[in-house]
Order: sequence, then C-alpha cells, then structure tokens
Amino acid sequence: MGSALWAGISGLNASSTEMDVIANNVANVNTVGYKAGKIYFADVLSQSLSGGSAGSMQIGRGVSVAAVDTQFSSGSFETTGNATDAAIDGDGFFMVNDQNGATYYTRAGSFHLDSSGDLVDTNGYKVQGYNFLNGLPSSNVTDINLSNVQSAPTATTTFSVGANLDAETNTGETFSTTQTVYDSLGAKHNLGITYQKTEANNTWGIQVALDGVPAKSQTYDDLQFDSTGNLAKIYSMTAGAATGDGTKVVAGTPVFNNLGALYDQSAAISLTEGAAPGTWTIANNGGFTNMSVSASVAGKVNIDLYGTGNTDITVPLTTDSGGGTLTIAKATSANTTPTNISVTFPTLSDGATIGAANTVSWNVVGTGALAITDYASTSVIDSLTNDGYASGLLKSLSIGTDGKINGFFSNGQTTDVAQIVLANFGDLTGLKKMGSNLFGETVTSGPAIVNVPGASGMGTLTSNSLEMSNTDIATEFINMITAQKSYSANARVITTEDAMLTELINIKR
Repeated sequence: MGSALWAGISGLNASSTEMDVIANNVANVNTVGYKAGKIYFADVLSQSLSGGSAGSMQIGRGVSVAAVDTQFSSGSFETTGNATDAAIDGDGFFMVNDQNGATYYTRAGSFHLDSSGDLVDTNGYKVQGYNFLNGLPSSNVTDINLSNVQSAPTATTTFSVGANLDAETNTGETFSTTQTVYDSLGAKHNLGITYQKTEANNTWGIQVALDGVPAKSQTYDDLQFDSTGNLAKIYSMTAGAATGDGTKVVAGTPVFNNLGALYDQSAAISLTEGAAPGTWTIANNGGFTNMSVSASVAGKVNIDLYGTGNTDITVPLTTDSGGGTLTIAKATSANTTPTNISVTFPTLSDGATIGAANTVSWNVVGTGALAITDYASTSVIDSLTNDGYASGLLKSLSIGTDGKINGFFSNGQTTDVAQIVLANFGDLTGLKKMGSNLFGETVTSGPAIVNVPGASGMGTLTSNSLEMSNTDIATEFINMITAQKSYSANARVITTEDAMLTELINIKR
C-alpha cells in the first residue's frame, strides 16, 4: 500500500518539473534565437510480486524525469532595420568568442560593430569568420574586425567620352571636355581634351592634356566623321621637318600642338624673312588661307594656321641673323577606321603613375565606349566615364546568404570585407546551455564542424533579420493544462492513499 504514496509523490515532482520547463519556454517566447525545452518521462519499476509469470506480476513505483531536451527546430524570422543582424535559415550556429578566447555557439544573430571595429553580439562576444585582404579571405577563422577596412585606389587605365561636336562650327574654333581621373595613389587629376575644327569637312583635331600639360604622345590626332555625323576614321599626323636657308637661319624641330590642324596642309609652308631678324612674310601658306606668322620671340617662329590667335606650330631657331628663309615640309599622316587611342602623359611629380606606365587608353570603340558624333547641333558633353577611383572609407554593410559581408565605400565601390562562418555538431542534444543565448560544446555533442553558410549542409543567412524563439505558445498552454491535471490527479492519489491508511489504523479501535 505504501508504494502508492511514493508513486503519487513522484507524479507531483514530475509535474512540477514539467511546469518549470513550460514556464521557462513561455518566459523566453520573445528571446532571440531561444530554443525551447521539452521534458521526457520514464516509469519506475521497483517491485515484483512472487508467483506470477515473467512480466505479469510487476508493479511500478511511479515516474521519473528521463530527460529535458532542447528543441532545435527553427523559429520564425523577424525583419529588423540593422544591416548587421542575421538569421540562419537551416542548420548551424554562429561562433562567438569571449574576452578570454573561449568559443560559444548561438542562433541569436543580433550583431553590431563595437568601438574597436569588431563585429560582436549583445554580450560583447566577437563573431568569428574570415577577414578579407585584397579580395581574399584570411586562412584562419578569427575575430571579424573592420576597423582598418578601406577601398584601395585604382589608377585610371581607360576613359571614354560621349559628346557631340557641332558640324557647323567655324574652322579653327575649339570645344573642350574635362573629366576627373585618378593616379595610383588615388589623387585626382583633370583630363582635358580640346577639339579643334579643321578646314577639311567633318574633321576635328584632338589634343589630350593632364592637368593642363599636353600629352607626350597620342597615337591619333584627328577624328573624321561621315556624312551622317558618325565617326568614320581617325588620323595620326606628323609635322614636316623645318629647314632654314643654311646661312641666315638654322631651324630646330618644329613643335606641333597635336590638334590635327596639319590634316589640311596641301603643300610645304615657306616663309621669307626681311633684313631685320623676326620680320617674316608668307611665301606659301601650304593651303591655310588665314595663316599668320608672328615675330620671332626668343629665337622662335610662331605660326597661327587658322588666324584664330592660337599658336599651332612653333619652330625654334638656333641661328637667325635676318634675311633668311624657312621651310616646313608637308605633314605626313596615317589613318584607320575607328580604334582606341593610346595617350602617354609626362611623369607625375609625386612618383605616382596613371594607366600603364603613364599611358591610358581612350575607349573609342568596343564594350563601354561612348559615342562621339558630328551633328549640326550645339557641341555638348553627353557623358564621361573612366575606370579609376580614389581610396574610400567604409560607409555601410550588407550580409549575403553565403555570409559574406559586403562593404559600400565613400568612393562608390563595393567589395567583400569579411565572411561569417557557421558551426554544426554531430549530436545537437549534447550541447550545453550556457545562458545568454549561448551553447557550449561537450563530449556528447562532439567537436564543432566549421564551414561557410550554404556549404556542407550549413544553412544560409538572411540579413536584416533575427530568428525568434521557437516556443509555440499554444502547445505550451496545452502542456500546462495537462501538467496541472496530472499534478491534481497525483495529489488525489496521495489523499486517497492517506484515507486508506487512516482506515487501516482505525481497525484496532
């Protein structure tokens, strides 16, 4: 008879423990990443009555708590406004390290950057993963730190110009475009292009300069358009040699301004000097009807081919005693259908470079090339592009499904700066709850298996989201009712057994 009391007491204890588990689940219904507990019971066998066949005369002694397991099913996701929040869609745990380097595991992805640039959880524990350097991940899993993350500068190697050059522009008039380009240190430079209308139909000379300094060389100097205003050919011009009369005048190499004006030259240019040095008259204009020549200054002859006031050719004179002659041979040219133009600039003063050995490519044709036209409408810039940029500071972050943290920088560039890793275990029920949404590895759980999200059975990440508690309130309320009824029933067993014992005691009266 006494065993019924013990069975009833065990039932009370079991129901009380079940209520403890239920209460904890309900209390954590809003805890991020919380995994609900579930209690399991087992019967207690402690007495066998003699004389019965095997198994037919056994009386139990009540109930015991066999286990309280953690339920690792996924909770629902809640959208947040924090870009560094992440939820795991599938299997796996985030890895976080405390101040002593001890590793814990959690499903709570409430992360933020602390004052040291570490990605940490609400406990201040550091999220583990790979840091990226020059686009490549570190070889070892470590604290994710973004304190020194910058976008390195990239020197401009190609540029392109989208513009219309007015077909009705007068000969000799110019139009200019300017765009910002970058050297290998990320410093800004102004790349300017001057377009000059030549006497030939639909032809413009071009001169490229960097910070106002003309290019050392450019593979082509002229753009020629067809009757529909589209670019048809490009030309390279080489000025003819300058020759004096050998006694009165000795000329050096002529300096040509690269604007393509010599495209119009039909013959050699001949100049005659008066008795006084520097008094030049034109004997043959070479086809430039508005050409003028200024007096030599400091041993130079300056020639304005179109009469616009610009110096198109400068001829240095090593000897000028007056009364001589000067001849500039006809320029030579080469042409081709549109192709890219290579432009080489003088060496930069700070040791930085631009392009490849200070040579950049003007992207005239091919993918990404912008169109230059020659329509009878106002000269205008449509668009300007180049592939260089300055260094940039980190402005914002986003997390991809594969755990890669992508940074957006002040220079407009985006790049991967780190990657979060996940861990999983052979026996999840062996993990030990450590409080603060953390789990610890045990012998039963086995060692952590580490990989990136989406690989080897790991779940993927959902950014701007948090995984909520997987507690099911409806189920907990049902469990609460059954636990209460069980407790009441076991209490009734004890009161009934007490009445029976009282009756037994009263027999002697």
